[in-house]
Amino acid sequence: MAGLPQPLPVPQPEPAPLRPVPAPERRPSRWKLILPVSLVLVILGLLAWLALRPQFGGGAPPAALKTVQVVQGTFRRTLRVTGQTSARNFANITVPLVRAPDSGRSMILMKLAKPGTYVKAGDVVAEIDAQSLVDHIDDVKDQVAQAANNVKKRLAEQAVDWERLQQTLRVAKANWDKALLDLKAAEVKTELERELYRIRAEEAEANYKQLQADIPLTKQQQAADLRILEIAHKREQIHLERHQDDLKRFTIRTPMSGMVVMQQIFRSGEMAQVQEGDQVSPGQQILKVVDLSSMQLEGAINQAENSLLRVGQPARVGLDAFPGLEFPGTVYAIGALAVRPSRGESYYLRTVPVRIAIHGSDPRLLPDLSAWADVEIEKEDNVLMVPLHAVHTENGQHFVYVKRGDTFEKRPVQLGPRNQTQVVIREGLRVGEQVALERPPEKKPPKP
Repeated sequence: MAGLPQPLPVPQPEPAPLRPVPAPERRPSRWKLILPVSLVLVILGLLAWLALRPQFGGGAPPAALKTVQVVQGTFRRTLRVTGQTSARNFANITVPLVRAPDSGRSMILMKLAKPGTYVKAGDVVAEIDAQSLVDHIDDVKDQVAQAANNVKKRLAEQAVDWERLQQTLRVAKANWDKALLDLKAAEVKTELERELYRIRAEEAEANYKQLQADIPLTKQQQAADLRILEIAHKREQIHLERHQDDLKRFTIRTPMSGMVVMQQIFRSGEMAQVQEGDQVSPGQQILKVVDLSSMQLEGAINQAENSLLRVGQPARVGLDAFPGLEFPGTVYAIGALAVRPSRGESYYLRTVPVRIAIHGSDPRLLPDLSAWADVEIEKEDNVLMVPLHAVHTENGQHFVYVKRGDTFEKRPVQLGPRNQTQVVIREGLRVGEQVALERPPEKKPPKP
């Protein structure tokens, strides 16, 4: 049996893979559908109720309206004025107008006070290069000396001429006396010789008298010549004194105490503050010394508001750069004529300049700051006031809504003056009553 061949193994088919059994389908829960739908229905119902509520005699509850209390106090009406600060007491420091040969030329600032510093009266605030003027003064001094020497020279010449005239007069007198003596001895002479002696005596007499007549004219001529030279000398002296006075004014001193404020100058195509080394012209303003205890607000108002302002009205002044910093003020100057505003505004608009004095001082209160002022143009004490929005008007009648429990009573009132926020109540209200800021909704009768 062992030698018999063994049968071959029969191949078995592979088992099929197991497939997952699908889970049974689950239906969605009813609550997940009911809740969103219910929420939407509730919101729609609420909106519909709010929309239809006024038709059924509802309305917003009185507590939902904002109310204010009627107060008694001081009413003020103000007018806003805007502008910039400046000093009432100040001194403009300008380049002096000199009479030197280079008076029309530019001058160089050699020394200049620092901006923002405080100086006292008499302190040097600027110096101008005076070298050219010093050189010219030296030349004028030589001219003055030359004019004085010319006067002395002419005096000496006139003394010589006067002595020569006196000598000529003495010679003429001697010749006249000799001719008279010769005429006395002519009795023993011939008729022709006597006639010659007589003619010589008359000639000598005429010559002497002519010289005597020329003496006053000679004195007047000499005095006139001398006066011309003296005037020339005086003119040169005045010339020198003027330049010496110009030289003193090249050192500029402040006439008052205060703070130094620099002016603007056109340099390198742009405006900048004046500084040392700049070229300035005679008469040009270079700085200003201001008294900070005399500050003011320079502003302007519309010409239609001019009648509201009076000199002496109190004001409250504030600075735009420092909110919360305020000063008391007083209107002290109002322009008499309306002027045209600056470029860029309406050509037909006219404004009236106003100046308000600022009382008090502060290191932050400086010139050229933008500022504002509320000028008090009307004031009443112990009056009833309510906000302006609480008053309503119908057919020319003013009224307010006064709170009565849970409702509001429509009450007519008589108004007084008003400002931007409040109005005075003359009649119709009492102190402490509550008034609505808005008009309460009117109740409508329910529909049948």
